[in-house]
Amino acid sequence: MSTKSAGLRQSHRQSKHQSTALGAAPHADSAAWLALDHQLCFALYSASLAMTKVYKPLLAPLGLTYPQYLVLLVLWEGDGVTVSQLGARLSLDSGTLTPLLKRLEQQGLLLRQRDSADERRVLLRLTADGLALKARAVTVPQTVACAAACPLDDIRQLTEQLSTLRGRLAAFPDQAV
Repeated sequence: MSTKSAGLRQSHRQSKHQSTALGAAPHADSAAWLALDHQLCFALYSASLAMTKVYKPLLAPLGLTYPQYLVLLVLWEGDGVTVSQLGARLSLDSGTLTPLLKRLEQQGLLLRQRDSADERRVLLRLTADGLALKARAVTVPQTVACAAACPLDDIRQLTEQLSTLRGRLAAFPDQAV
């Protein structure tokens, strides 16, 4: 047997092992990758829908939608961020953020103020009510963790894996295909 054919067989075995290790059909049956249950995008999408469904009744007593809750989480970490910093942190554009921020301001939870040093920048500051809401929201993550029925270490690891995945996917358009 030639070295070249031995190398090809080894490569095929590794490829086959990697495919089956992922719980999918072997490499030769690439059409099986088109099954809905083999789609990472669908697993993430359906998990996101299920997660949002869990959050809805938890946030309703706080008078918040899920996107509003995300905005407040960022502000509870550090008050006084700019709209552009918030958008970068949440991966949201200003067209999506503006109505969210207006609503939170109407609810008396935050203030939008022009930066005196740079009029183009809008700073976000929590009001006393916005700060007080943090104490009422403290049970939300714990309840979600219970609903997920996962040990906290598993949740932390999954969160790290998803953050890594998000970073890789965000960098993908910059790579040569």
